[in-house]
Amino acid sequence: MPEKSVREMTRLEQAHFSLAAKVFHASLMGSVVLGLVAMLIGLGLYTYALVGQYIGEAFGLARSTSLVVTKVVNTDVMVDEVMDLYRSLSDEERAQTGTEAYRARFAHLTEGEDYATLCSVFRVFRDSSNVDDVYLAVFDRETGALVYVCDPDERDGYVCMPGDWEEVEKRELEKFLNWDGNGKLYDISRTEHYGWLCTAGVPIHDAGGEVRGFLLADLSLANLTDRMHAFVLQYVLALLVVIFLIGYLITRHMKRTLVRPINEIADAAQRYAADRRSGEGGTDHFSLLNIRTGDEVENLSLVMADMERDLAAYEEHLTAITAEKERMNVELALANRIQSDMLPNIFPPFPDRTELDIYASMDPAKEVGGDFYDFFLIDEDHLGLVMADVSGKGVPAALFMMASKILLKTGAMSGRSPHEVLETVNAQICSNNREEMFVTVWLGVLDLKTGVLTASNAGHEYPILMQPGGEYEIVRDKHGFVIGGMEGVSYHDYELQLQSGARLFLYTDGLPEATDEKGELFGMERTLDVLNRFRGDAPQALLAHVHEAADAFVGSAPQFDDLTMLSLHYIGTPVKEGSHVKKLELEATVDSIEKITDFINAELEAMDCPMKAQMQIDVAVDEVFANIANYAYEGAKGGAVVSFEAQDDPRGAVITFVDRGVPFNPLESKDPDTSLSAEERQIGGLGIFLVKKTMDEMRYERRGEENVLRITKLF
Repeated sequence: MPEKSVREMTRLEQAHFSLAAKVFHASLMGSVVLGLVAMLIGLGLYTYALVGQYIGEAFGLARSTSLVVTKVVNTDVMVDEVMDLYRSLSDEERAQTGTEAYRARFAHLTEGEDYATLCSVFRVFRDSSNVDDVYLAVFDRETGALVYVCDPDERDGYVCMPGDWEEVEKRELEKFLNWDGNGKLYDISRTEHYGWLCTAGVPIHDAGGEVRGFLLADLSLANLTDRMHAFVLQYVLALLVVIFLIGYLITRHMKRTLVRPINEIADAAQRYAADRRSGEGGTDHFSLLNIRTGDEVENLSLVMADMERDLAAYEEHLTAITAEKERMNVELALANRIQSDMLPNIFPPFPDRTELDIYASMDPAKEVGGDFYDFFLIDEDHLGLVMADVSGKGVPAALFMMASKILLKTGAMSGRSPHEVLETVNAQICSNNREEMFVTVWLGVLDLKTGVLTASNAGHEYPILMQPGGEYEIVRDKHGFVIGGMEGVSYHDYELQLQSGARLFLYTDGLPEATDEKGELFGMERTLDVLNRFRGDAPQALLAHVHEAADAFVGSAPQFDDLTMLSLHYIGTPVKEGSHVKKLELEATVDSIEKITDFINAELEAMDCPMKAQMQIDVAVDEVFANIANYAYEGAKGGAVVSFEAQDDPRGAVITFVDRGVPFNPLESKDPDTSLSAEERQIGGLGIFLVKKTMDEMRYERRGEENVLRITKLF
């Protein structure tokens, strides 16, 4: 390709890269390619015919010779004598083939009258044909060799005496030994000694029909190459003349019917562009061309004339269309802002409430979306939570979303239960839903004092919950029908007990159904994996990690659906320390465990704690304090404080351990695989695992220089 543009070229350069020159080059190259293809086909057919002729001549000679030989000489005796002596030799002796010592072993076989007669017959047939050699030999499958019996060839370097042998390819050996008598028996191969050689032959059978040897005829293919060279030379000379003649005629025709009309169209286009730059409004640049080729070039000139007229009309509307598009973009941006403002977007939303931490986000697939979330205080002790997904996308879904949000919040603020709110909103939407849109909704009301979450699901995704000390797990609640889908639908409430420290994750289907370039979905397994990897993070950080994981999975694939998420960390009512909290300060040693157990049991007995709960608490206290004694101070001495608090509603005991040792969060310890045997399971971690399983709550925090671990047991 030229580095300059056409306008930067000189006339000579323009002529060199012109369409006419390219047409000539293309015609010439096409003729050359066509000629080469024809030459290859002709050469192939010529070679095939010539090789077939050679094969037929060699095979025919071998067959004719065999008919004569079997009548004048007893070949069976000769073959047996040679092969018996050949097979009696060791591998080391056979390896000396061609040497005087080796040939001396077989020399007596050449003294018989039959051998001389056989050589004489072979010479007569050989000299009367084009073959290079006619001989009798045996293909020995056991040694993979061709063993010569009688070969009259006396040329230097080609003499093969009885017993001489040469290694043959297994392919050739099996071909001759397994011949079924149909067609011509031959093999073409390239040998280091003889070059390209065609070996044809026929088997020699004994009276019982068993193959004893082969009468073979060799024909060198060296003269085949010479004849092919002569053929190619003559063909190329004729081809050159034809190529240039065809190239000239095609080029002349293409200039008249293609190049010249295209140049006329190009000149008209230049005049049109110049007139547009100067402000001229003429529309007859292409219509005045008188191109009558009757093909696509003529059609191109007519299309260009139509385009010139249409462009004039199009330009009149372009400004109005551009202005309308800008107006629509402004309105969509405003709609996006209004939609975002309708959702809670100031965080933290309740800075004076310490019972919870909450964060939510919405990322629409278009300028505006149909997903929405909501959370609001119904009263001082109850928090309303909404996660919803409207059918469809864009402006219609956004309008439907706004109406649904208002109805849901209004219903929840009235103090009705979640299922009553959903039933009321469903009736309101179904009463005037001509577009037949619908919305999936998860609605929950959380009692901030007790941690009881009452919820109802109208066809939405399952919520995901993590209790303290555990992992995020899917809550497979019972789904009702979507809101707006059918009148008279009933919904049902269910309850979840959120322990202090529990975390709730809500989302729309845009997360599990996020799709990468291969069409694979992000899925719930990846969602749970991300949540559990960052389960200790604050809600805002957690949503950021989930969003990053989804974006990394999707890659460059376009966003298909809205992505909306909400994360709630239920902290609960903080433990109040007062006169009813009893403390025990002591040295962090294993010997102190008995004192702590006595201290705890005295308080539990005063509360009439059931024996089963007391035993579980004793085991948990033993495991926790043993960890502090053995690892907190890394072999040095240190102290610890154990606090006991009686809890009335709900009834239970809260035990707090405080030490100033190295930072250690037992909640981050990986749970052991209890499905393995004791011998297979890794050492460590079982004690903390038992505490997690037997206690109702286990919370840890690093407070300044102190480790603070609080366990709660309800009874």
